[in-house]
Amino acid sequence: MFWKFDLHSSSHIDTLLEREDVTLKELMDEEDVLQECKAQNRKLIEFLLKSECLEDLVSFIIEEPSQDMDEKIRYKYPNISCELLTSDVSQINDRLGEEESLLLKLYSFLLNESPLNPLLASFFSKVLSILISRKPEQIVDFLKRKHDFVDLIIKHIGTSAIMDLLLRLLTCIEPPQPRQEVLNWLNEERIIQRLVEIVHPSQDEDRHSNASQSLCEIIRLSRDQMLQVQNSSEPDPLLASLEKQEIIEQLLSNIFHKEKNESAIVSAIQILLTLLETRRQTFEGHIEICPPGMSNSTYSVNKSVLEAIKARLSSFHELLLEPPKKSVMKTTWGVLDPPVGNTRLNVIRLISSLLQINTSSVNQELIELNSIGVILDMFFKYTWNNFLHTQVEICIALILASPLENTENGTITDQESSGDNLLLKHLFLKCRLIERILEAWEMNEKKQAEGGRRHGYMGHLTRIANCIVHSTDKGPNSTLVQQLIKELPEEVRERWETFCTSSLGETNKRNTVDLVTTCHIHSSSDDEIDFKETGFSQDSSLQQAFSDYQMQQMTSNFIDQFGFNDEKFADQDDIGNVSFDRVSDINFTLNTNESGNIALFEACCKERIQQFDDGGSDEEDIWEEKHIAFAPESQRRSSSGSTDSEESTDSEEEDGTKQDLFESHTNTEDKMEVDLSE
Repeated sequence: MFWKFDLHSSSHIDTLLEREDVTLKELMDEEDVLQECKAQNRKLIEFLLKSECLEDLVSFIIEEPSQDMDEKIRYKYPNISCELLTSDVSQINDRLGEEESLLLKLYSFLLNESPLNPLLASFFSKVLSILISRKPEQIVDFLKRKHDFVDLIIKHIGTSAIMDLLLRLLTCIEPPQPRQEVLNWLNEERIIQRLVEIVHPSQDEDRHSNASQSLCEIIRLSRDQMLQVQNSSEPDPLLASLEKQEIIEQLLSNIFHKEKNESAIVSAIQILLTLLETRRQTFEGHIEICPPGMSNSTYSVNKSVLEAIKARLSSFHELLLEPPKKSVMKTTWGVLDPPVGNTRLNVIRLISSLLQINTSSVNQELIELNSIGVILDMFFKYTWNNFLHTQVEICIALILASPLENTENGTITDQESSGDNLLLKHLFLKCRLIERILEAWEMNEKKQAEGGRRHGYMGHLTRIANCIVHSTDKGPNSTLVQQLIKELPEEVRERWETFCTSSLGETNKRNTVDLVTTCHIHSSSDDEIDFKETGFSQDSSLQQAFSDYQMQQMTSNFIDQFGFNDEKFADQDDIGNVSFDRVSDINFTLNTNESGNIALFEACCKERIQQFDDGGSDEEDIWEEKHIAFAPESQRRSSSGSTDSEESTDSEEEDGTKQDLFESHTNTEDKMEVDLSE
């Protein structure tokens, strides 16, 4: 056999290493140098651990390659050097982490002027990150001794790899005490204040974005760490600094700077949105909507943050009315003058977060400003902006599902407190939600009747209308919603009732129609099985389960589980945990009362008894144990139909011997099933 031969040929690297004059570049030109390094090739590791080789590897990472080189291979050696140094070989990690000269050479990359080469910066960040992870005490002690480290991080924060390095410094150190020391050190260096200062109109867009993302990740990491180590005696100093009143005021002043820089506004609002999060984000930046009356919050919102935002709600409202100027945008269906813009979209997201927290003072301010009415106007004005439509729908759903308002002092949570739902009344009375839905629906139907295009917000409008209907019937505010609908003018109320039973009902029916046809599809095959004849119901649980699977909404739970419940994607320990909820709905009962099955059983028994009566000594023993196959119900019924045709054929050949008949049934024994359940 082939495996008796030794197929493991020695690596060419071993041959090269036998030469005394071999160079580092010669080894790096070999295709399998990385595999040999990770496989702990002793000769290769010893060669790489030479001082001159380690210095050359670090030099490849931090020094700009010659522009005279071909662009295709210009970054070949820097890339391979990075991979060799981050191959997680303990001997290499020890030498890099313990030799001051190598660390100084690596650190010198930060001394370059901005902007840094993004590719070399990624190599530098990757090497230093693995050193922080494997040698945390030595590396942190080295960085603390470099008094300009935080200054250089702030200087190069516009380079994404440097931002990643800062976050690695917070996440790669796992022991609580060393991590707390790093947090205290960074707080003493005023890292939070200096990042907030970057989110200013005078800075460029890359610095805005990376500083904002850094602060958002610091908030989330700090909150997650506080949940994991709940008995920690020391609070997170970075989060505490970020939640201070003066820091929030500085953020807000950057937003409302007279220059109105959209990049700075959006970046600052992103930080405020993270501070207002009461739950971890689920997927792609979305937060699960949950009525504020329910006590399911994971994080608490600091009162100083909420108070600072509340004091500037009127300024946020002005941003909705007069956002930063944007040029006219031409689209395939028309001209946007002005377009919605990222500023207004993020202001609406901020309002939805405030509605999620649901405090009476903030709600009252929103009512006085009529901010809900403004975003509702935008919903109908910008027909094709589904990002906007989604946020407005979230706001309306939160108002409909939020009967309670929080008024407690201190930290804002989702605990119950008394309060009248003035915001819901404002939505129905001042904002005329019902009337505007009816008007928009009728306008869309008229436009479509004239051959026009269906409005882009109709799907969201249908969901909003269904949300109102649900709130009227079963929602936490059902009594108030019913009262508000009764107080509508009689003509509007009648139109709404007609709309719910006709247009909305028909739309819902059309949206929930089975995507799989229930009519039998005829094929050209002669062996086709008629499901009606086999008794396989068209409305069976299997088909219903499949239809439900197709029509289920794209919830976060569905997205997490979609396509990964198959055993080949699951860990072996988790296979037993796969959900079988739908299996309980499937009817596995075998129907034993069908005349075809009974006739088949009796014919089989009769044939065998007749053979026994013939008493042929040369025949096989009819009582010999034989394997009897039990097939599924659909095959059994199909087999029954086939047997009926066989019996009719046998009746036409009555002159044949009974031996032939017995052999015929013996040859088809794999197709027959005997139902012994009787």
